[in-house]
Amino acid sequence: MGGARVAAEWEPEHTVSAAEAAVLIGAGFPRLRGAPVDELATGWDNTVFLVGGDWIFRFPRRSVALPGVRREIELLPRLAPRLPLPVPVPELVGDPSPSYPWPFWGARHIPGRELAESGRPDDDRAAAAADLGAFLRALHELRPPAGTDLPRDPIGRGEPSVHAPKARERLARLVRDGRWEPDPAVERLLEAGDRIKPYTGPVSICHGDLHIRHLLVNDDGRATGVIDWGDLCMADRSVDLSLAYGGFTGPARTALLSAYGPVGAEREIRARVLAVFLCAALAEYAAGTGRSRLLHEALTGITRATTD
Repeated sequence: MGGARVAAEWEPEHTVSAAEAAVLIGAGFPRLRGAPVDELATGWDNTVFLVGGDWIFRFPRRSVALPGVRREIELLPRLAPRLPLPVPVPELVGDPSPSYPWPFWGARHIPGRELAESGRPDDDRAAAAADLGAFLRALHELRPPAGTDLPRDPIGRGEPSVHAPKARERLARLVRDGRWEPDPAVERLLEAGDRIKPYTGPVSICHGDLHIRHLLVNDDGRATGVIDWGDLCMADRSVDLSLAYGGFTGPARTALLSAYGPVGAEREIRARVLAVFLCAALAEYAAGTGRSRLLHEALTGITRATTD
């Protein structure tokens, strides 16, 4: 006899179909009533719809996402004008109602495809990487807007001692499922992370969950935007620099870091360990939801994190 079903960690608590989203959007924003509504993307915490070809609306799927939704609504309009790449700016904010119990929001659509879905080879990522490096330099140099109280790395993304063990657990499951072969280089990196002491230095504004799904690129290979800011926080810069190691390698990574600036050896280890964890988490999610391109990109990202 089989045991009780174990829910996937990304399983939603509340889902919204395109038809339901159309009703909610039309009721809250009459100018969009009757506009076409198409599902654009789903993730662990949100479902995103393209509305009328010009707007994206973001509906939380899990209650854990709600503090991040409120931070996006409050802070993205204040950060966006100060950044060199587009980020979503919530302009239309929907209130909870009997039909949907949580806030949701709409922003102008940012064109582009997720880096993870772009199919762009590693040797053709230098332009996007340089764009991202300049973006992160600008973001990390910003001062928090007056009156804000951003959490400090609330889930320890910048702490290898927290995420190296979690990465091992995810990698072990990928090995068990036949999706990953143990790699001594990855284990050596995680062991280096085990030796890193907790971070006590200055912190910067960070995206907080910057990975291969959250950078948009166009057909010319340029970055067009950075999305999904629900984990916006104050943290060590390694939290965002993880994408330099999970999403890029070789000349592309060199272009990113040249645009960003120097990264010390300890910060690099923190970023690389987090890259392994995030890519392993994305690989599990991709395997569990039937996303073959994302699975390939995430597994490749684990290897990138240990290479130059």
